[in-house]
Amino acid sequence: MKITMLGTGYVGLVSGTCFSEFGFDVCCVDKDKGKITNLEKNIIPIYEPGLENLVKKNKDANRLTFSIDLKNNIADADVIFIAVGTPARRGNGHADLSYIYKAAEEIAKNLNGYTVVVTKSTVPVGTGNEIKNIISKTNPKAKFDVVSNPEFLREGNAIEDFMRPDRVVVGCETEKAREVISKIYKPLYLIETPILFTDLKTAELIKYAGNAFLALKISYINQMADLCEKVGADVHDVSRGIGLDKRIGSKFLHPGPGYGGSCFPKDTQALVKTANHYGSNISLVENVINYNAQRKIDMAEKIISTIGKDYNNKKVSILGLAFKPETDDMRESPCLDIIPKLQEKNIQISAFDPVAMDEAKKLLKNIQFSDSIENCIKGSDALVILTEWNEFRSLSPQRLKKNMRGNILIDLRNALNPDSFRKSGFTLIQVGRPNIFIQ
Repeated sequence: MKITMLGTGYVGLVSGTCFSEFGFDVCCVDKDKGKITNLEKNIIPIYEPGLENLVKKNKDANRLTFSIDLKNNIADADVIFIAVGTPARRGNGHADLSYIYKAAEEIAKNLNGYTVVVTKSTVPVGTGNEIKNIISKTNPKAKFDVVSNPEFLREGNAIEDFMRPDRVVVGCETEKAREVISKIYKPLYLIETPILFTDLKTAELIKYAGNAFLALKISYINQMADLCEKVGADVHDVSRGIGLDKRIGSKFLHPGPGYGGSCFPKDTQALVKTANHYGSNISLVENVINYNAQRKIDMAEKIISTIGKDYNNKKVSILGLAFKPETDDMRESPCLDIIPKLQEKNIQISAFDPVAMDEAKKLLKNIQFSDSIENCIKGSDALVILTEWNEFRSLSPQRLKKNMRGNILIDLRNALNPDSFRKSGFTLIQVGRPNIFIQ
């Protein structure tokens, strides 16, 4: 069976590589010739643990190829996955489906025999039906089915999520399409992965509903963290206490400066737009969006108020720029809102991230980017942790004292062990926890 993946972004590249690992003949197609040339040289455009080795392995086995030849790879395919971008439209929050619909037109022009066309991109309810209309209108003789197969890949853990998922969701309308999709996911049947078959619209909505719920869960624990600070409680114990309830679960109950990334911000916005279009009340998600935006501003104010009123010539070191660990993704990262607010006070910023520096340089200006933790914190008056990379968790008072000028630590990810900083001479400010002051 031949699989063609349209798009070599995060979802397309990971999914195509993992399908080739299942043993299928996969070609990942992209119009960006430079990206395809790099992929053929094993130059991976994204940072994802384990992906580079898996790409090389399956390329060497001749199961995974890369191409700009859209026409022939569509004609030869049994299954075509659409994995192009669906960014939020500038100004209104609706999902931009222009890339999806353009892909549908290209598919229609080049279909050869019965083909299953699968949307892997995150798309609003009704997109699958529109893809059917486009293909049928462009090529009335085409023999095809449209399937919705949303992805649930966490950046930094995407390969594991694909190879051992919690579930696979498939929206389809014919038994023939179901049989084809069942064949490509047979390796997951063998490990008893739940595979949920639904109609097209339900599958499309499941993706948005899941992400919105997780965004709500993150915002909920952040609000509990705020309350903990006011009453003198510890949000980590609160989180553990409620997370042990199997009805709630422990995941996504870690407080921080607000969610970011490529999914939650745009997917919550798109879900609200869909609900508004159909006149359905979705105020919970609307409140989450507004709260999360304000959360990032509040965290900037938290840093500023901790430093004091004399901002001139103050240096703040930022550790972590990506929106989460194990990725170089800067999309909607909290640092993009927090750092400019600090700069408005003429605070000097130095920053370090293990993998996201190149991406950060495209988005942040007038910052001293450092090549190590030591160079970043050298001579700083305050240190802020914005991303909980593992290498930041082991920072000790002794190591910090050797390099820092000041003694203020603002840990917005609660990555540091408070016990290590008692009687250390540092003021440790965390989220939803009692502050540890100089003793």
